[in-house]
Parts: sequence; structure tokens; C-alpha cells
Amino acid sequence: MNRHAPQRHFEPDLAPLEVLLAKPRGFCAGVIRAVEIVERALEIHGAPVYVRHEIVHNTHVVEQLRARGAVFVSEVDEIPEGAITVFSAHGVSRRVESMAAERGLDVIDATCPLVVKVHVQGRRHAEQGHDVVLIGHAGHAEVEGTRGQIDGRLHLIARPEEVADLEIADPARVAYITQTTLGVQDTRDVIAALKARFPDIVGPDTRNICYATQNRQAAVQEMAGRAEVILVIGSRQSSNSSRLREIGAQLGVPAYLVEGPASIDLAWLEGVSTLGLSAGASAPEELIQATIDWLRHFRDVSITELEGVEEDVVFRLPVRLANTART
Repeated sequence: MNRHAPQRHFEPDLAPLEVLLAKPRGFCAGVIRAVEIVERALEIHGAPVYVRHEIVHNTHVVEQLRARGAVFVSEVDEIPEGAITVFSAHGVSRRVESMAAERGLDVIDATCPLVVKVHVQGRRHAEQGHDVVLIGHAGHAEVEGTRGQIDGRLHLIARPEEVADLEIADPARVAYITQTTLGVQDTRDVIAALKARFPDIVGPDTRNICYATQNRQAAVQEMAGRAEVILVIGSRQSSNSSRLREIGAQLGVPAYLVEGPASIDLAWLEGVSTLGLSAGASAPEELIQATIDWLRHFRDVSITELEGVEEDVVFRLPVRLANTART
């Protein structure tokens, strides 16, 4: 059965529909690296390969890897001692690292290098005696991992109005770091509030938000000026995908976050002649193409890929995977 085939009955009217493709869209370098780490580990070591949490926040990707022999777990104590184990792209706390070591797990770390950079920044600020403010969303896997990597006084906030309630030991020694997948404007507003209260605060500007997050948000902003409706392909647990949908909505364009073709309601497209289509950084291009193929069952679809940033970032695989053939 084709999982991307139409799931409901609609009479095709074949009215023209121009699909504007955002550029860039879909997989970023960190996701490509994380997925390839699991695939290469399966090739080299064979199944099962255990993965703590979803390797990336996309149901389609996770199910494909599960079918190949990846076993996804919530915590490392669910993994047999000594087993091949991958940490997800979102990063983990030191507590998780210690638990894995105690169980003798053979760990391959797929943490995105940009997330590792945030960990390093946060630890450095804490070691210098700063209160560290982490801008991010409680409960998100990346945030939980980052919180667990930093000793000292750490504060988590997500909105500008939370700045007033921060209890800081020394207002002259405050630093901030950010979750990599936040909305750029939202983060800018929080940073502005922090600087207003703590003029001596140190930290990166919004350019330190993941390059892929910024590029995809800018592409949706550009697309919103031309599209009547926007569809963002991505899982609901994906922070960066959710931000893309929110940006479209904030700009006055009806915007929907969908897992794939089966999640689309054609009623959204009634009377629509121009559709914007993007995908979060953890959504594969095949879901974009499957969505276009699905739409062609009902509309006369033409494709226009918008101009945008040509991404050429590549993150290296761990040496043990890059230089090892299957045993």
C-alpha cells in the first residue's frame, strides 16, 4: 500500500495550482549527519542499534530507521549493557553520558555540532561565574540536554516578559545562550529584554541561531508574500517546523503543519491558485515530492522553486564510522 496515496475521496477538478517551493527546505547538515550515523552504524555493526530518543524529530525518518533495525528508547537503562548506542542530534545531559558509561554502552554521539557549540558556550560562561540564561522551550530534547551540560546558576526562559522575574546573583555577570531552533524574531525580542535589564550581559546575537533555522525561516517569510496558503511538512514535535508554520500565520497567510500528504485537507485549497510549500530541517525531500504527487491527483500542478540560499554546509561523520567498512 502506498502510504502517500490519497486517503479521502475528492473529485478532481484539475484547476491550476502553482506550488511555490521554499529554498532552502528540508534536511539540514546536522540532520543529514545524524541519520547517516544511524544508517552507517547499522551497516557496520548490524541490527539492533539503539538510539536514545528520536534521532531527529520526524516520524517518517524514525519509522524508516526502525524498519532497518534501529531501536528507539526513552532512557539508556532500557539498552542492554555494552550495546551500540547513538545519542540523538539534540544532545544529552552529562547525567545521560554517565549512565551510558556505567552500563558500558558503545556510544556514537550524533549531537549536532551547532548544539555542541551552545554547550561549550554555556559551560564557559558558567565557569567564569556568570548566571547563564538559556532561551528555549522547557521539555524540548535539545533544551533538556543543554541544561544538563552546564553547572552553576542556569535560568530557562522563552518570552520577553519572563526576564523581569529572573533572580540573578550579580546583574553585572550575566550571559545568555539559545536553543538553536527558535524563531529568530522571538529570540531577538527576548535578547532585547535581557539587554534592557542587564546592560552588561554577554552572549551571541541571533546569528548564532542555527544557520538552517534562519535560512528556512527567511524562505517562508519571502514565500508568504506570494502564497495564498502555506503547507509546512514536518512533525508536530519538531520545534523548527512549528516555527515555520507560525511565521506564515503571523504574516497573515493560512498555514498548516502536516506530516505528509495524508494529513492534508483539500478544503484548505478551495479557491486557492498559489500554494507555498516548505519543510522543516528534519523532514526529507521525499515527503515534499510525495505531497506534490498527491496534489496532482486533484489539481493541475505547476512548480516554481523560489530563489534562496544555496546551503553547502557539511558536518563530518565520527571517524569510527567514516573510516570503517562493514565487519
